Amino acid sequence: MKQIIFFSVLVLFAHIFFTATTLAQSPAAAPKAAVKPAPAIPAPATAPAKPLVPSLPQSPSSDSSSGQDIIKILRKAKSFNTLIRLLKTTQIINQINAQLVTTKSGGLTILAPDDGAFSQLKPGYFNSLGERQQKQLIQFHVLPVYVSSSNFDSLSNPVLSLASDSPTGYQMNVTAYGNSVNISTGVVNATLTGIVYSDKTLAIYHVDKVLVPLDFSKPKAIAPAPTVAKAPKAGKDSSSDDDQGETNKATSGAIKKISFQGTMFVSLFVGLVATLTIFS
Repeated sequence: MKQIIFFSVLVLFAHIFFTATTLAQSPAAAPKAAVKPAPAIPAPATAPAKPLVPSLPQSPSSDSSSGQDIIKILRKAKSFNTLIRLLKTTQIINQINAQLVTTKSGGLTILAPDDGAFSQLKPGYFNSLGERQQKQLIQFHVLPVYVSSSNFDSLSNPVLSLASDSPTGYQMNVTAYGNSVNISTGVVNATLTGIVYSDKTLAIYHVDKVLVPLDFSKPKAIAPAPTVAKAPKAGKDSSSDDDQGETNKATSGAIKKISFQGTMFVSLFVGLVATLTIFS
C-alpha cells in the first residue's frame, strides 16, 4: 500500500515538473504581417503663373491665320492705324520682321500705342522730328527680347529698347505689381492695358501712351569753336623785315631814277648855253 502511494506521489510530482517546464518556455514568435506601402500622394499640380497683363477681347489667338504678320495682327486688333502707318513710313517694320525671321531665341516685344495715344501728342510733333528721331521713336517701342505677360516683374531696370545705340541710351524702367505693369521713360508714365498678341517669340501689348524717350529732351553737346593758329613771332618779324626791305629797294630805285634824270637835264642845259655862246 505504501509503495502504491509513493509511486502515485512520484508520478504527480513528475507531472507538475513537466507542466511547469513547458509553461516557462516562450512561445514561438508569430510571423510578422507584411507591411503594405502607403499609397503615394500625388504632388499638387503647379498653377500656371498668373498674367500681369489682361488679354484684350479682340486679341487674335496664337494660332491665328495672321501668324507673326505684325501689320495683320494690329489691323485685326483695330485702333492701331497710326502705328501701322508709322511702321511702314519709317520702314521699321522691315527691321522687326527680319529680326523675327533670324532670331532663334529671345524674340521681340512690341509696346503698341493706339490711335488715341498718338492723338495726345502735340499737333505736328512727329513731323517736327528729324528722320533719324522718327525711326528711333518707333524703335523705342520695341524690346529686343520676348517678355511674357507674367514675366514683366523679372525684368532688370533700366530696360534697353531696339533704339538703344549704347548701353545707356534709350532706356525705360518697368514696374510690375499686382495686375498692373507701368512704364516710365523719364518723360512719360504709361500703363500696359492689355495683350494684343502673344506666342513663344512675339508679344504685342497695348500701351495707353506714346513712349517719348528722355534722350529727345537731353541738350545736344555744342561742338567747341575751332581755335585759330597764331603765326610764330619770328616769322612775323621776318615778314616785316622782308616788307621793309622791299620798300627800301623801291625807294632807292626811285631816288636813283630821279638822280639820273637830273644829271641829264643839267648836261643838256650846259650844252645849250655853250652853243648859244659860240654862235653869239
